Amino acid sequence: MDWRQPCVYMLASCKNGTLYIGVTSDLLRRVWQHKTRAVEGFTHRYNVHLLVWYELHPTMESAILREKTLKGWKRAWKNRLIEGENPEWCDLYPALS
Repeated sequence: MDWRQPCVYMLASCKNGTLYIGVTSDLLRRVWQHKTRAVEGFTHRYNVHLLVWYELHPTMESAILREKTLKGWKRAWKNRLIEGENPEWCDLYPALS
């Protein structure tokens, strides 16, 4: 699978911890940047680096629309989305690389 396609993803600091929702066209590279704290910002400040959910999209426009929608969701809805595919909140990054 080519991970260089539009994608929405969620990172967590720990199970049920701080969440971050982002969009990228290169999931492996972007999550690596979060994990290595290569970029200053929210995820660096709050130690949010576990990839707990992602969704591939056919276009960047659809990925951005989905990101904006998810950011408006209640926390419980986000938790259910994550737990529907990743009930243990495992870090999915190792399986991608």
